[in-house]
Amino acid sequence: MSSAPSTARTRARVAAVLAGLLLAALPAAPAPAAPAAAPEAAEAAARHRPTPPHVVGDKTVPVYSYADAIRESVWVETRADSDGDGVRDRVAVDLVRPREAAAAGVRVPVIMDASPYYLCCGRGNESERKTYDAAGVIAKAPLFYDNYFVPRGYAFAAVDLAGTARSTGCEDVGGPAEVGSAKAVVDWLNGRARAFTADGRPVSAAWSTGRVGMIGKSWDGSVANGVAATGVPGLATIVPISAISSWYDYMRYQGVLRSADYPGYLHSYVNGRTDGACAEVLARLRADSAEETGDYNGFWAQRDYRPAAGRVRASVFVAHGVNDLNVTTSQFARWWQELAEQGVPRKLWLYQAGHEDPFDVRRAEWVDSLHRWFDYWLQGLRNGVMDEPRVDLETAPGTWTTQRDWPAPGTRSVRVALGAGDGVTGTLGGRGARPGREQAYVDESLSEVELVAEPSTATAGRLVFLSGALAAPVRISGSPSVRLRIRVDRPTTELSARLVDYGTAERIRYDSSEGVRTLSTESCWGASTAADDACYRDTEEITAVSDHAVLTRGWLDAAHHRSLQFSTPLRPDRWYTVTVPLNAYDAVLPAGHVLGLVLGQSDPEFTETDDRDATVRVDLGRSELILPLAGRAGLPAVDVAPRVVTAPADPSAARTAPDTRQVP
Repeated sequence: MSSAPSTARTRARVAAVLAGLLLAALPAAPAPAAPAAAPEAAEAAARHRPTPPHVVGDKTVPVYSYADAIRESVWVETRADSDGDGVRDRVAVDLVRPREAAAAGVRVPVIMDASPYYLCCGRGNESERKTYDAAGVIAKAPLFYDNYFVPRGYAFAAVDLAGTARSTGCEDVGGPAEVGSAKAVVDWLNGRARAFTADGRPVSAAWSTGRVGMIGKSWDGSVANGVAATGVPGLATIVPISAISSWYDYMRYQGVLRSADYPGYLHSYVNGRTDGACAEVLARLRADSAEETGDYNGFWAQRDYRPAAGRVRASVFVAHGVNDLNVTTSQFARWWQELAEQGVPRKLWLYQAGHEDPFDVRRAEWVDSLHRWFDYWLQGLRNGVMDEPRVDLETAPGTWTTQRDWPAPGTRSVRVALGAGDGVTGTLGGRGARPGREQAYVDESLSEVELVAEPSTATAGRLVFLSGALAAPVRISGSPSVRLRIRVDRPTTELSARLVDYGTAERIRYDSSEGVRTLSTESCWGASTAADDACYRDTEEITAVSDHAVLTRGWLDAAHHRSLQFSTPLRPDRWYTVTVPLNAYDAVLPAGHVLGLVLGQSDPEFTETDDRDATVRVDLGRSELILPLAGRAGLPAVDVAPRVVTAPADPSAARTAPDTRQVP
């Protein structure tokens, strides 16, 4: 939870932002910046300015013609020469903005989605790509942002990141060239960078208020995080959806390789330069990422946005699925905590699906929430959005609630002892085993379904620990971890850990199309043209009744237990204390269910390693599970694990291995 000083900083930032917005001139002529400490003066000055036609009360309304909107392309010059051709990179920016506002001299803020995917792969559930008319002018921009917001007094900017689509330069996968290419567009919208038309004529953004909101899912949202971390003036808010905050944590799990040649694969996936101009950049990506060691080095530090949270001037609206196996939940949780400590104004949506956009989970409510958020941060309308609970949370399929913050207020870290149980299945809770009581297991490279099914049955390659049947519902809210005292007969091994909810319930099938099904009907969100309609296929959550479900997972390369920056080979005659962090989660386990902790080693469905076949001995009495529990309920004391029966493991249900390399 945020502290009182953090809350005070948040309020100060909000007041300063609103002051700047209220002083922003509506005519095209630049206005002086507002002093952050004088919101009253800003409001007094604003009362003497005319209200633009797209503002009615505390919201924007659709008064401008989408069909007649200005559509244009500019190429913004960045500060980088990432392809080494002696010329600064230029990124293509396709713009849609209201013509009537421009004619009246009414400046508008900008909603911006910077992406590597606009031509290669598409955006959204229907994989929409940009299309152009015969003159090369943007005819269709993917997603609903332009259709919905341009009539309401916004401009929309669809930016091709450096080295992708129509931009020059080279993609460096989360690095300085990529982030800098999007930052340059914010600079241009604020008069600090140059841009040109296709035939080389300079062009300004005098029509813009300079207020920019970046949005995007996955890679696009990751870029928004990166640009915010630069502290660029003019970036008022970001909406990162299922986004990365540390590329190391995306491609490495605590030193464990997620997949070989991952940076090179992603670069090649989106590379828009077919002339070989980026061969050196690709070679550097492969050489500098330290794949042979798994170490966190300077390459990864450049792609880690969390340490720069103190530079963030923008507000942040995070959305993430708690069952996202592509961009795991540690990405939002650690970023969220860093932002909280810096007092950054923020909001959060958490839902049960996997790697999904909330537009395809809870569509009407998401569009309304996004509309109000942008109206507040980009138009300066006091609509009360910052006075509402900070978090919207889906607690079960289709069941939503709100809460003041995340993790849930009152959450505490509870240390749960591990017990030997009956020698086959260990226990969670109670006094646990005495120090020195050991159990050993040998790596068998089990699939997840083999790891977690039939927990009361002896299965080589795993250790299972079960709580007693819960007497009352128990809520996990935050980031669990497992602290283990181990001895290993190899220099290293991968360690994996899972928390499992054993009990029958209806659950989101996030293993099937991320938990969302596309329907035959459609709904429309904004205005349309013949080339760009605002209508999208409706969706619904995929659910099924199951007798157990994995809640969260974690991995560690044991040789990186001291530091991610270097490895420490393990000696077979020594005991080591290691911590396996698990991905953040939020769930309520109903009364009668049983919580399970399952330990494994190599995990071929999720990671890639050559360190196999180790024997790990665990000192149970010196090991523990650390749970972030909300409320008073905890795990019951238990000396012998309850017998839990599940459907037998079905090998055909395993993820198609290897499914270790995805695109964000």
